[in-house]
Amino acid sequence: MGNTTSFGVTAVLALSVSATAAFADNVKIAFIDPLSGPFASTGTNGLHQFEFAAEALVNDKGGVLDGDMFEILAFDNKTSPKESLIQLQVAIDQGARYIVQGNGSGPAHALTDAIKKHNKRNPDSQVLFLNYAAVDPALTNEKCSFWHFRFDANADIKMDALTDVIAANEDVQKVYVIGQDYSFGKSVAEAAVANLAEKRPDIEIVGNELHPIGKVKDFTPYARKIVAAETDAVITGNWGSDMLGLGKAIIENGFTGPIYTYYAAGSGITGAFGETGKGTIRLIAEGQINPPATDEATAYYEAFRAKYPEGNIDQPRISNVIAMLAAAIEEAGTATDVVAVANALEGAEFDSMWGSKIIMRPNDHQAIQNMHIAVHTDDGITFDYDNSGFGVVTESEIEMAGMDSTSTCDMKRPK
Repeated sequence: MGNTTSFGVTAVLALSVSATAAFADNVKIAFIDPLSGPFASTGTNGLHQFEFAAEALVNDKGGVLDGDMFEILAFDNKTSPKESLIQLQVAIDQGARYIVQGNGSGPAHALTDAIKKHNKRNPDSQVLFLNYAAVDPALTNEKCSFWHFRFDANADIKMDALTDVIAANEDVQKVYVIGQDYSFGKSVAEAAVANLAEKRPDIEIVGNELHPIGKVKDFTPYARKIVAAETDAVITGNWGSDMLGLGKAIIENGFTGPIYTYYAAGSGITGAFGETGKGTIRLIAEGQINPPATDEATAYYEAFRAKYPEGNIDQPRISNVIAMLAAAIEEAGTATDVVAVANALEGAEFDSMWGSKIIMRPNDHQAIQNMHIAVHTDDGITFDYDNSGFGVVTESEIEMAGMDSTSTCDMKRPK
């Protein structure tokens, strides 16, 4: 088990400039996510957020240790587990010792297994997997790994928070659950059914179905079934083009109730929904964008927008990944001994600029933090998404969501 440490953004911003910085080695971080295909916009915006975080939070402040700079290497996995493994090997061959990925739990499972095998066979080139968005609960339960850290709340933690809100709404009597047909979509559906049965057994699940991921061109048939079931609320874990297609079809077919989502903001989605999504689309996520949680967050977002006028910080956890990695490297006194860095991350406490303490739970490497449930609107917006005038405003906050959640992880640590 690593020592419990406490550090914040200020610690990262205070890194000193070394006289030998020009000769320092780069800390190579491989971004493996979709940069082409139906989810390209999601991956590209995530890449920009990583690149900006590395520059603003680390490199512009002198780097880590003796001036080592963070370098983001981009690899297109096309949302494919098989392609992710190909790109992982290329990244390792190029000297990457830190892997970041988030779009799709299928690729995340493949990377976790491959990294575990690689690290056992290659002790001189071990790598860490910093998962920023793949939220299948299995990754920090039965499939947990010492080499894997998740910076987003898992699907069960998010659903627990979402169903607290749904259960408190007496107008909701019928719920329709729909999602993508892969591990994450299945875990969302299972968690929704289980949580609602416990908290509001009177609620009727009038639909529970999965659709092919990234292949449905017209969601109208699904939307018509949802409306015909006289649904009061919809729950979906859809993301990317599947979220936009499903949401628009539901709304266009006359549904006016709340659509509770995991990934319905930014990357063109907010702009595409526009006025039609106002007051209907609801999102659970870490980090408070509107109103900004801190002056530091305001300045950070403004600087990001200056560099990427068309971009959005729709995943605040990305800056948490970079800041926490930098602080862990400083704590470990090395960037190349990833076991030492992992030990520094275990149990680490971090004060995020986005308004929450983050605890990296030692037993399963699951980040515990506040969750925000926000509504799609153009009222009270400091930072919009997609230059649309629309964004998300926090309606409720669940403090340290999942703090007491159980885990079946049996962590095997290197000797």
